[in-house]
Amino acid sequence: MKTVLFYYTGTGNSLWVAQQMAAALTDCEIFSMARINSDVLHVQADAVGLVFPVHMWGIPQPVLEFIKKIQADDKQYYFAAGVNAGQVSRTLVQLQEVMRKKGMPLSGGLDIVMPSNYIPWGGPGPVARQQKQYAAAAEKIIQTAPKIKARQPFALERGPLWQRIVFTWIYHLSFRHVTQMDKDFWVDDQCTQCGLCEKVCPAQNIQMVNGKPVWQHRCEQCLACIQWCPQTAIQKGKKTPVYERYHHPAIKLTEIIAGISSQRYSGKGIDPQ
Repeated sequence: MKTVLFYYTGTGNSLWVAQQMAAALTDCEIFSMARINSDVLHVQADAVGLVFPVHMWGIPQPVLEFIKKIQADDKQYYFAAGVNAGQVSRTLVQLQEVMRKKGMPLSGGLDIVMPSNYIPWGGPGPVARQQKQYAAAAEKIIQTAPKIKARQPFALERGPLWQRIVFTWIYHLSFRHVTQMDKDFWVDDQCTQCGLCEKVCPAQNIQMVNGKPVWQHRCEQCLACIQWCPQTAIQKGKKTPVYERYHHPAIKLTEIIAGISSQRYSGKGIDPQ
């Protein structure tokens, strides 16, 4: 009863969730959405899971594009986890509607709350609270795993009605402008020209020009560039210089970089291209 998990991540929260799921499900493989360049994916598994961050209270564009590649199979069991900082809103309902149109019924969706990585609105919060969030997320995954193993439907979690109205409106209003939101990034004098920001960007939105990062206006607001900068030299707006940086403490930088290089999914694994 094989399961394949596809994840999208910038600062490691969604990758960690995928890893926790894989451990709980045992017969499970994990692949990065950002690594796969196939136009059509024929996923050879009994179950397919999608793990991704909630951006602007909805599904990130790269995840929507990835879903288009999956070849629907009416024998497969589909589930998902929306990773967020406490406001999942209507994201998993949106996913259900998108997948239904492809003939891929979503059997369940988890609202996984993790420390915030959206630094323009502040840091991730106290370490004690972060630890509680990790523990609660791990416990929810463990509690849900038997249902996934048995291919049973489970609750499609959603935020309160006011979130589903207000935040969904904001999502649709801002969606087409997200790629241009990198105009507020800037680099301070601490930059050592290491180029790490270019390597960790899943949208391949950064190019090093004369030793400095230049954003190419196809940003997805994952903020990997800010959060992984070893010198905390990348800023967004006026407030971020004083805010604490965050990436998941259990996720290594090498895992993030490895999840970006172009690969092709063969159905039995990933074949390097």
